[in-house]
Amino acid sequence: MHLGFSAMNNPRGLTPAQLGKELESRGFESLWIGEHPQIPVARTTPYPGGGDLPESYLDMMDPFLSLLSAAQAAPTLRVGTGVALVLEHNLFDLAKSIATLDRLTDGRVEFGVGVGWNVEELAFVSQIPWAARYRALGEAIGALRELWTQEESSFHGEFFNFDPVWCRPGPVQTPHPRVHLGAAGKLGTREAVIWADGWMPMDASPEILGRKLVRFREAADAAGRNPNDIVVSVVTMGDPEPDALLAYRELGVTRVILGAGRQGESDPATTLPFLDRYAPLVDDLR
Repeated sequence: MHLGFSAMNNPRGLTPAQLGKELESRGFESLWIGEHPQIPVARTTPYPGGGDLPESYLDMMDPFLSLLSAAQAAPTLRVGTGVALVLEHNLFDLAKSIATLDRLTDGRVEFGVGVGWNVEELAFVSQIPWAARYRALGEAIGALRELWTQEESSFHGEFFNFDPVWCRPGPVQTPHPRVHLGAAGKLGTREAVIWADGWMPMDASPEILGRKLVRFREAADAAGRNPNDIVVSVVTMGDPEPDALLAYRELGVTRVILGAGRQGESDPATTLPFLDRYAPLVDDLR
């Protein structure tokens, strides 16, 4: 099992290049960066963590440029979006960005995707109804795969519709970077077993995840998928104990992504001590 790290990607912390070097030197497998292209000031959707929206959400830098910087500084580190809000992007621009990032990193991209939690944020840029968000996301991924793999790409769906276009060059990875769906609820699980290459549940203890994995693998099998073909990457919240990481490994988890909601997350001085705490476990978890 691998260890990854999730960063809020603010200008107050380590630069992506610095963070990439520090992760690579400690044996971490990957760096994951999320995004919020914009957040409407007028918002009624409550923050899932409770209370006010953390200040760090307002200063998130571009994930694709940041991941490229990290990958150039750390030539063995894998880089992932955790997660990209696909429905808030122009599909052709996004296809080109991911394909280019994969080429410039020699095929080290993991494409984590999601729908987000902010109703107003999606409505600000899209006419897709909130209730249809997962269905639309699945369709968007189908369109992106066409753009990445076909010489001349076309797609005709409910939400995305285009006649043949050239959108080259495609990614280095064949047929394309793995697409990980960041979702743990019923809607997300239903979609993940249909079209995702990976599943990224968040903040589930080993005990809870064990039960979810049983249901997930049953759903994948019912959908005609081999559950072992779907990579499981757990995004932890806080500062998990080593025993919890070992338990994830026993469940067959491919990677654990640390860093989200950790103690002192808002203080850049706490980043390296946090990495140092988990670095000795890297070899034991493989």
